[in-house]
Amino acid sequence: MARSRRPLRIVPVRRLASAAAIALLVGTVPLLGGTSAGARPPSPTHCSTDPTARLAGVPSPERALGFPLGLGQERPVTTDEIRTYLHTVDAASDRVVTGVLGTSGLGQPLPYAVVSNERNVRPAALRRIADDIRDLRDPRRTTRRQADRTAADSPAIVWVTGNVHGGEKSGADAALKTLYELAAGLSCDVAARNDNLVTIIVPTQNPDGRDASRRQNEFGFDLNRDWFARSQQETDGKLELMRRYPPQVFVDAHEMGGSQYFFPPNADPIHHEISSQSVDWINRIGEANKAGFGYNGACTETVTTECYFNYARYDLFFMGYGDTVPSAGFGAAGMTFEKGSASAVADRVQQQFHTQWSTLGWAAANKREVLTGYFRIWIDALAQGRAGTLEPNEVVQPTNEVQFPVPDQRIRSYFLLPDRQLADVRQLVERLRRMDVEVYEVQQATRVPDARIFGGRSARNVTVPKGAYWIPMDQPQKHWIQAIMGEDPYTPFPYFYDVSSWSNPLLMGVPTLYTGDDVRPRAKLVRQISGGKTGHASSRGSYGYQLDSAAAAEFTFRLLDRGVPLLRDGASSVVRVAADRLTREIDDLAESLGVTLTPGGPATGTRVELPDVGLFAGTGISTTSGSHGEARYVLGERWGLDLKPVTTADINDNTEAFTGRTVLLVPDGSSSTGGLTAAGQANLRNWIAQGHTYIGLRNEGTRLARAAGLTSTTEKAKPAGYQVIGSHLRVDVDSDSPVAAGRPAEDFEFNNGDPILNASTTGTNVLRYPSGDTFWANGYTVGVDALRGTAALVDEPTGAGRSVLFAFNPLFRAYNESGLHLVANALLYPTAGAAPTAQRAATVDPARAAAARAPVTEDLGGGWRPVSIEVADTDLARTRSIVERFTADARISVSGGSAYLVIPNPQGWQADEHPFLGDLTRALHAAGVPLRSLVA
Repeated sequence: MARSRRPLRIVPVRRLASAAAIALLVGTVPLLGGTSAGARPPSPTHCSTDPTARLAGVPSPERALGFPLGLGQERPVTTDEIRTYLHTVDAASDRVVTGVLGTSGLGQPLPYAVVSNERNVRPAALRRIADDIRDLRDPRRTTRRQADRTAADSPAIVWVTGNVHGGEKSGADAALKTLYELAAGLSCDVAARNDNLVTIIVPTQNPDGRDASRRQNEFGFDLNRDWFARSQQETDGKLELMRRYPPQVFVDAHEMGGSQYFFPPNADPIHHEISSQSVDWINRIGEANKAGFGYNGACTETVTTECYFNYARYDLFFMGYGDTVPSAGFGAAGMTFEKGSASAVADRVQQQFHTQWSTLGWAAANKREVLTGYFRIWIDALAQGRAGTLEPNEVVQPTNEVQFPVPDQRIRSYFLLPDRQLADVRQLVERLRRMDVEVYEVQQATRVPDARIFGGRSARNVTVPKGAYWIPMDQPQKHWIQAIMGEDPYTPFPYFYDVSSWSNPLLMGVPTLYTGDDVRPRAKLVRQISGGKTGHASSRGSYGYQLDSAAAAEFTFRLLDRGVPLLRDGASSVVRVAADRLTREIDDLAESLGVTLTPGGPATGTRVELPDVGLFAGTGISTTSGSHGEARYVLGERWGLDLKPVTTADINDNTEAFTGRTVLLVPDGSSSTGGLTAAGQANLRNWIAQGHTYIGLRNEGTRLARAAGLTSTTEKAKPAGYQVIGSHLRVDVDSDSPVAAGRPAEDFEFNNGDPILNASTTGTNVLRYPSGDTFWANGYTVGVDALRGTAALVDEPTGAGRSVLFAFNPLFRAYNESGLHLVANALLYPTAGAAPTAQRAATVDPARAAAARAPVTEDLGGGWRPVSIEVADTDLARTRSIVERFTADARISVSGGSAYLVIPNPQGWQADEHPFLGDLTRALHAAGVPLRSLVA
């Protein structure tokens, strides 16, 4: 729970602040954050009473780089300079060892440094410390006496990371300063930190984005949304290093709009499975950071409480962040620190260093308590898992109240059923195992008396078959299991910085059930992924597999890229490869993806062709982020397809760059026409009619198709207050379309405020939101009934070709596996017969012509999510007066006792980069306006 705010100490140092900041950065003044009571005091022979004393042989950043951090040239450090400095300090200091945790999308190494006293960083000692911390995470193999000894004798592990968003550079620069002080400092402050802590420093998590001064990585991904999915190699390598050195405290240094600084306490909501122990540490570290702000040069813009803020912006909810995943997955005090980018570089670097140094000081001073409490987190998790209890929801922000409590239910087990999409089931098992979750394969059918089936249903006496996967909650990672497996995250307070649901079974379309029954099936621990050959086929025979999952689709594209002939019977989901083409390399690939190859008869059927995909990069589409980057990653990097760029001019002029493709994929964007002229629209229709495939995603993908006369769908206006904040909904599946091959009759898809499409009258509505009692949604939604009976995916024929139109973004963050499978089906659409003539193809059906003339629903987000503020209708007047201080563009509606103020977001700003959202939110809180919800 929240701790009371301590009054900020104000001292008159305004005139000297800038000089103090410069002195602090180059290391000529005493360091902030001295040793607190409770730290193990270092021996006098190991520290100096002179706070400026340093080892002469360890170069400062200024000396090594040739300029002071954040000063002189007023520029950030380059990625090459970061790597060089880490190597330099490693060579010069016995307190430092460095390594590389992986590479970026462009192949740049991701360096890290481990810093402690000379004894702790010796290889054997470092291994022992890491082993001791990992043992604390499993009370089943660690006694309380052993844990007490570890708490007394071993250092805690603290991580300092920066620059996960490439353009937010000051955290990395400050981390170099932190590294230098720990590596070279001789003061007792430094000795206390090094004796009590092992500090892992990762200056930049996104070197490609840093080099480009771009938020996203090379594939347009926001790496601070990728933590549970680990789709990007930068994230994956970092998490593997965290498993090796599990943190008790984790700092993720960012920048934001404005000039203030944020550190916790966090805004609500906080995910209920983040332990109260972690939240307590987070809030106490916030108090420690407050102590230094306002004097000793920590605030150079102004010496007032406006220098920093807490609560009113950054939540601790979505399991994709660099604070929530360390907290829920590793039991750490995971924290986001944010410095306003409007400040001078020197101020940014200096304040980032202050919070890093103060955090290390708090962790060192409270090391024994932290390690003791760390052990307690896992004891509590085991006890909760045995009892099947979930952590209750709490709020920490003053005046907030829990609005959506965790229901009174028990969950003791999850079961992943093997009746379909087995490859994706196994991929989810691997995702869990790589976060130290124990998963078991059921060896004998087991009866579950009371089961809850994903999608809001319940059943009695369900038989879980042999081959299913069992995830018992009775294990240390109980918090993490519930955090990513839960059918609903049970948000306590409707403030949304990101999405409101990320249930992995729903994202992957994996059939799943859970129960509070104390069932103990006969099962064996999974130690490696299953897949590959399961028998022998004659040299004239074949092996087959089901093309019913995203993993099987990836396997298919990889085989086609290798030139392996594949066959399938019409639109069947069974793909066959001749036995004599099945090499050890292919078998290993199948196993790694969880694809089972079963022997069958002769290799017969229609040849599966590798699509020649054009990726549209026309008007309204960002080519550095969003679904364009997701397409480059999923189709290009993961599936190995050679994507060709297609521009608006290519289609308008009918160039070979367009006409030579067999598939055109149009990502999401803000244009309604893609810039196509009437001639370009006719060219597109004729090209499709020759047997080609158009795939349109979300706003721009469906609107361009409608403007070109390719669909009879129209957009349904969203009702006042409508909100679908990254939620899952049940959809009915029409299996008549090959796009649905391998999907179940009922499925789930992810909706993130997507356009509402009235059903097509000229094509197949492949996915449709139910109208009756089977309609179901999770996460946070308002007015979601407007989706009943509407279309989520449409297959529209034109001549011998087709347009496959997604109302949602199936490539969203590359973690919507059921959506990826549907895209793969569209890419591998079976070819039709002879193409009609161009003249006939150019004809537009009357229903489609009418749809093309229909107005487009106004999109205040410009293809992105706008900011939406909900207050009581009685508070509209004062809310509007505050909002008008920041923007004159807010659109207002009133419905059901609430007023909604929607602020356009055509630039696609994320909440943490929005130029005034933080100030606006704090102004509303300061005015005492109760927020019913805030979507950013």
